[in-house]
Amino acid sequence: MNETFIHPTALVEKGAELGLGVSVGPFCHVEAGAVIGDNVKLMSHVVVTDATTLGAGSKVYPHAILGCDPQNAKHKGGPTTLNVGRNCTIREGVTMHRGSDSSRGYTSVGDNCSFLAYAHVAHDSDVGNHVTFSNNVMIGGHCVIGDYAILGGGAGIHQFCRVGHHAFVGGLAALVHDLIPYGMAIGVHAHLGGLNIVGMKRSGMTRPEIHNVRRATRMLFDRTKPVRERADDVLQAMPDSPAVADLISFITVDTKRAYCTPPIHAASHGGSDDEN
Repeated sequence: MNETFIHPTALVEKGAELGLGVSVGPFCHVEAGAVIGDNVKLMSHVVVTDATTLGAGSKVYPHAILGCDPQNAKHKGGPTTLNVGRNCTIREGVTMHRGSDSSRGYTSVGDNCSFLAYAHVAHDSDVGNHVTFSNNVMIGGHCVIGDYAILGGGAGIHQFCRVGHHAFVGGLAALVHDLIPYGMAIGVHAHLGGLNIVGMKRSGMTRPEIHNVRRATRMLFDRTKPVRERADDVLQAMPDSPAVADLISFITVDTKRAYCTPPIHAASHGGSDDEN
């Protein structure tokens, strides 16, 4: 169906752009300047501010709020945006904030993402495609979350942290360092607890490449050298592995945070990334 439906109790301000087949449920508020893609469904009591672009096919559940001002004292009220991709599921009470005018100025969310109840995406963050935020996940400002990452319920990600693609953050984990692609962070103060083998298999990675990444991870975090110095050794040891090259490209980026590493007792034997 291509007809747009607006419930009589909803407020859609003049100047809001609604695509074909949009459904705006009871008591929703869509501000002037908001851009809503085709076949988006806003269930009820949803707020979409003027700063927000919401991709086609997305579904937003009650009491979600998209595009409010950043929780950043440096923000002075300048024009910034929130850009949400296609086919996203945004459950009850989710909050996503626009960027800040003291930084890059926009918050971005990719396609086919799921945000479960009361998750939060902070200002200037960059969330990739096919990402899952479980209930009550919180990420601070300027975070980067890679494609296919899964964040367990109640996890908290420190501002400026990066979570690599296909990584897994355990429930209630407090992540204060960068987490490598395919890494699995666990613990209240999260450490690198191995590799997300399930996610690697689901991504189509071959068994030899999985073993390459396991070997590369052991080498990177063996504590004989700083991680970035070990990166060259890993590339020399496995020069023909695309997955290892991808992992090293994450390590060699200039970042504001240290890396999430295995606990000391696990570093000597490569962590707990058992594979059946």
